[in-house]
Amino acid sequence: MNERIVLDPSIHHGAPVIRGTRVPVATIIGNLAGGMSRQDVAREYDLQVADIEAALSYAAELVEGERAIALAK
Repeated sequence: MNERIVLDPSIHHGAPVIRGTRVPVATIIGNLAGGMSRQDVAREYDLQVADIEAALSYAAELVEGERAIALAK
């Protein structure tokens, strides 16, 4: 687990968030996908750019673990 990302059932229903905040990783990734710069997202949510990088790394790890498995017919 990334030191900047935390999963805690008592914070934002257990969704991954930036440590010390209630800002979900999904919100950060969504804003970046929507065209905001890393600096804009950091300013908007009072985060450090390193927090944004951590969210991207976390998302990349999740995607890396995804696999499609063909089932026999």
